Amino acid sequence: MDRTSTFAIHTLGCKLNFSESSAIAKKLAEEGFQKVTFKEKADVYIINTCSVTQEADKECRLIVRSALNTSPGAFIAVIGCYAQLKPEEISKIEGVDIVLGASEKFNIAGYLKDLDKKAQIEIHSCEIEQPLAFHSSYSSGDRTRSFLKLQDGCDYSCSYCTIPLARGKSRSDTIENAVKNVNAIAATGVKEIVLTGVNLGDFGINDTSSAEHKESFYELVRALDTSDADVRFRISSIEPNLLRNETIEYVAQSKKFTPHFHIPLQSGSDDILKKMRRRYLSDLYAERVATIKSLMPHCCIGVDVIVGFPGETEEHFQKTYKFLNELDISYLHVFTYSERANTLAAESGDVIPVDVRRKRNRMLHILSEKKLRHFYQQHLGSEQTVLFEKAHKDGNLYGYTRNYVRVKTSYKPELELSTAHVKLIDINDDGTVSAEILSSEQVERFDHILATN
Repeated sequence: MDRTSTFAIHTLGCKLNFSESSAIAKKLAEEGFQKVTFKEKADVYIINTCSVTQEADKECRLIVRSALNTSPGAFIAVIGCYAQLKPEEISKIEGVDIVLGASEKFNIAGYLKDLDKKAQIEIHSCEIEQPLAFHSSYSSGDRTRSFLKLQDGCDYSCSYCTIPLARGKSRSDTIENAVKNVNAIAATGVKEIVLTGVNLGDFGINDTSSAEHKESFYELVRALDTSDADVRFRISSIEPNLLRNETIEYVAQSKKFTPHFHIPLQSGSDDILKKMRRRYLSDLYAERVATIKSLMPHCCIGVDVIVGFPGETEEHFQKTYKFLNELDISYLHVFTYSERANTLAAESGDVIPVDVRRKRNRMLHILSEKKLRHFYQQHLGSEQTVLFEKAHKDGNLYGYTRNYVRVKTSYKPELELSTAHVKLIDINDDGTVSAEILSSEQVERFDHILATN
């Protein structure tokens, strides 16, 4: 292999995929490959796919075509959840050379010794029932925040979900290695670390041959909070039945963990929750929200919800709408149900017409906008800490408060990647909140330099 061979990687889907793409890119760089952007000419294009997207096949085809238009004759590798679930489907996409499933994607360097286009596509995947190793990873390249993968796979059997088929059984990093990764990330200047996993609350299964928990998510939170890393932590998503009161109470008094939880609900109807094979009912969910708000009234709470699940009557949907409307939550991520092969839900009857699904989606999107605006309004006039990003546009700089309020202020280069103390002023037309800068370590340092020159 030419040690100067170039590669580009395109990532679809969740935060977990982004952390894994970074780990794969790092390994390839260690093997002598040079990374370029996906818009540049490359010898190898890697597409890290997702199984959640409704049109995975179409999306993958478009990305392959785009890569080959940029660099005809380039070697094309497809990895990720879609590659594990439907490798034969991917093999029909013109231009693809190799498909790597869940067990092989982290060994991709070994498959790139020969970059000649293949006469016949290679498929390397495993039976997902086999115990898979946990591969530690975190995203890099963005100095504002990093996504740290702490858990993979899922032992749940929700009737609509293909993730267990794509990623296998639940398995986790160790707390010791998690702290080590946190320190490594912090050393690069990253200010915020987002904890990610397929089923993050199930953290603690370190032995892939056993489902026994050696450690717990609560122990992980405590260890990260007491680490020496000068960063703030954000929990990406956690199942309500795995979000224990002890974790909520600890986060409430933590200076490093942000007051922000994203808790999947999926339906406010207990009948539908049972059909979905979720591991809680609406009462437990409401109890979790009430506990959070009693300890952290300022806490931001995001919710996942699915509309149009098979058998979801108008009464079921209205129950969900009423439940969400009355909950003290901050925003919704609304998903329109789509059939997934090899799932119980897809095999059931009671199919909801697509136009009904879309209508319910729109209704919940409007509710989400109202919820978010109300949450923002509650904090107008308050003083908050904002972590500003490097990216800026239209003369403005953006960032998030600890409790996930999206803030916009006039661009000043010294504010990039800095933490500032601000006062929230008003809600802008674009849904962000305008802020007055009260103080910033970066600004104060900048002013000091000017004064001494």
